[in-house]
Amino acid sequence: MSFLSRSVMTAILTIGIGSIGVLYHAVAFAENIPCNHSPAHEAFNVQGLKSELMVTALSCHAQKRYNNFVAQFRDILLSEDRTLNSYFRSVYGRNAQRKHDAYITQLANVQSEQGLQAGTIFCLQRMPMFDETKVLTNGEELSAYAEAKDVTQPYSFEVCKNPQSRHHESHRHSHRV
Repeated sequence: MSFLSRSVMTAILTIGIGSIGVLYHAVAFAENIPCNHSPAHEAFNVQGLKSELMVTALSCHAQKRYNNFVAQFRDILLSEDRTLNSYFRSVYGRNAQRKHDAYITQLANVQSEQGLQAGTIFCLQRMPMFDETKVLTNGEELSAYAEAKDVTQPYSFEVCKNPQSRHHESHRHSHRV
């Protein structure tokens, strides 16, 4: 290999290593963005928890306990539902209601399937959630509880800010399905 070829290869290697370093720092910076604390993220967690408790109530004959949960957190659940509606409108525009309905259906389906796979242990694992949620007081606590319980979602949502209008949505949030 000639001197010129080695010099070119060394330069390319140096640039490549430098690019990897820049990319690493960009990813590390992006990972530090507080996406898990956005209103939409919280709303997805709360909706997941509400659905999980509904599936538990139906599977384990605990409708009264579910009704008590809904009554206790009525205002919070309505607020989080409005946030979800806003998210779907900002992301899907005219298709928002259809996409939101599809999400709710898929959410219940994956959670029901999880219950079927767990068999009789499902009720033993999930029924205590009704008592555990009684001490929670706000949407942030419900969201954190849902994350700690690893409540199943049909797909991932990464939302770094509460969605704005469709005209301002570029680079304001990230969504992956």
